[in-house]
Amino acid sequence: MSKSRPQPWITAKSAATSEGSPSSGSTSKKGSPSWQRQLAATSRWLHIYLSMASFVIVLFFAVTGLTLNHADWFDDQSTEQELTGKLTPAWVNPTDTAAINKLAVVEFLRTTHGIKGALSEFRIDDRECSVSFRGPGYTADAFVDREDGTYKLTEARLGLVAIINDLHKGRDTGKGWSWVIDGSAIFMTLISATGLIILLFLRKRRVIGLILAVLGTLLCYGAYMLIGR
Repeated sequence: MSKSRPQPWITAKSAATSEGSPSSGSTSKKGSPSWQRQLAATSRWLHIYLSMASFVIVLFFAVTGLTLNHADWFDDQSTEQELTGKLTPAWVNPTDTAAINKLAVVEFLRTTHGIKGALSEFRIDDRECSVSFRGPGYTADAFVDREDGTYKLTEARLGLVAIINDLHKGRDTGKGWSWVIDGSAIFMTLISATGLIILLFLRKRRVIGLILAVLGTLLCYGAYMLIGR
C-alpha cells in the first residue's frame, strides 16, 4: 500500500514554520542576544562562588557589627595591670633628645613585659618619655623618668569582643589587616552587583525585587533622618 501524499496546505504550513523558526547563534529561542545570556551565566557563577568564598568574612562583619553597636554589654571582660621597673638611664637622659635610644627602650619593654601591640607613639619632654603601644583590644602605656630610668607601665587587655570590634573597624590592626578589609569590601560589592544583575534577568521577580530594593533604600534613609542626625 503506497503512502499518501501530504496535502498542499500542510506542506505550505510546514515550510512557513521552518522559515519563521529562530536560527541558533546570535539569539536564543526567546530572542535573547548571546551577550545577555553570557552576562547572566557569568553573574550567576560569580554570585554563587564569591558568596561561598567570602561567607566567613560576611558572617564576621555581620556579627561584629552587632557587638560593636552594643560594646557596653562586654565591658566586664577587660583586665588592667600596672607594672614598674627600671631601664638603663643612659638610654633616656642625654640632654640632646635626638640622642635618646628609642629602639633600646622599646625593645626592652617588649622583651621584659611581653608587650604585643605595635608602637603607636614615643613622646619626649623635659622630665619623661612616654611610650604607647596599641593593638586590637590591647593598650600599653609606659612613662619613663629621664633622670634615673625608672618607669611605670599600664597594660590593658580588653577581651575577645574588643579584639574583634577593633578588627571590624580596622583600628590598630596594621597594614595587612587593612588589605583584608579592602578585599572584603570588593567581595561584598561584587556579590551585591551580581545579585542585582541576576534579578534583572528574572522576569517574574524583577519588578517586585526592584521595588523592595527601593523601599529598603528609602527605609534606611528615613531611619537616618529620624534617628541618626
